[in-house]
Amino acid sequence: MQQVLAAPGLKFARRRLDWKVIGLVGIAHASSHFFQLVIPSLFAPLATEFGLGFAELGVLVAVFYAISGVGQASSGFVVDRAGARPVLWFGLACFVVAGVLLGLASNYGWLMAGAVVAGIGNSVFHPVDFSILNRRVSSPRLGHAFSAHGITGNLGWATTPIFITTLTHLFNWRVAAFGAGLLVAIILTMTVWGRRVLAVEAARRPVRGRRLEAAPAGTSLGALLANPVVWGAFLFFMFSSIAISAVQNYTIPILGSLYGISSVTASTALSGYMVAGACGMVLGGFLVSSGPHSERIVGMSFVAAGALLALLAMGWLPMAAAVPCVALAGLCAGVAGPSRDMLVRRVTPRGATGSVYGLVYSGMDTGSALAPLAFGVMLDAGLRQGPYLGAFLAFCLAAFFAALIAAKARRAH
Repeated sequence: MQQVLAAPGLKFARRRLDWKVIGLVGIAHASSHFFQLVIPSLFAPLATEFGLGFAELGVLVAVFYAISGVGQASSGFVVDRAGARPVLWFGLACFVVAGVLLGLASNYGWLMAGAVVAGIGNSVFHPVDFSILNRRVSSPRLGHAFSAHGITGNLGWATTPIFITTLTHLFNWRVAAFGAGLLVAIILTMTVWGRRVLAVEAARRPVRGRRLEAAPAGTSLGALLANPVVWGAFLFFMFSSIAISAVQNYTIPILGSLYGISSVTASTALSGYMVAGACGMVLGGFLVSSGPHSERIVGMSFVAAGALLALLAMGWLPMAAAVPCVALAGLCAGVAGPSRDMLVRRVTPRGATGSVYGLVYSGMDTGSALAPLAFGVMLDAGLRQGPYLGAFLAFCLAAFFAALIAAKARRAH
């Protein structure tokens, strides 16, 4: 009788632990996405304070993502050796330091230092997050864990523009930068407080050795680099990241110049894009389970999002419709999220998940690094519609590569 009563209690305890892990990892992941938009949300006051153009501001974002992309490839090895928890704390601490550097900045060099330190901090999160989730969350709730992980990232993005713009409006941009660092410091404290929940042992060498011996053919780095499907996935993520970067970095100045919308309202529109994107991910999860053709969902969703951004770029909408249109574009882009992940899973060779994951995410960082440079030059040249029209083109190219890699995957099977 006691064993019968104990079983439900054990299940409840396991479920409770799973959601504690999911919650803490989700909050930490949200801080990563939150800090990705700190510098873009400060573009206007930084341009005024230091006399910077959009190209120079774009270089800061490009350096952030370049450092993050390089660091992401190596941080996975550090996680294996040192364990996920201390690497997570290091990443969060980097964000705190970056907030202080930005708040104290007296010249462009200080801003660049803040971007570099923030990029180092950002590089650890995906290897850390998935290491903890895979090893601490039970199998029945692992799908929920990955879904929550993606949604918390979008919510982190959604928080930044309102947080930064509000503090800048009430005080000044330096207080906003310090506030960003303080917010992450609170999250760091939460993860230290819940350190037992996040405990993951470092991987042992023999385990890695066995994995290498059992690796199927075609999963070596050389074989993956020679695989056109992998490069198609790389380009797919690069172009989708370029499109999203245009929205994240330049929505506030674009809405201001094209529609006369205040920075506070424009930041609300950007947050609306992110929140709607999170809602779109939930909807996309139901759509991807209803049929095998995930590339069609990706294609239609991306083209619809791009078309809405192109419509905004033309300046044809009334001011009252601009903000809802931005949110609707976010919803469409979000719907593609689960189908996008399913598409990549379909083209990943068995036993090469980690390698393909690294290559794909380097495509995202590549796009996020290139986009601010190109779009910043456009805005400095007076091409106010450039970023949104570029996003439309990038979304269309991403849809094309989604169809291409899906077709190759079907032929392979």
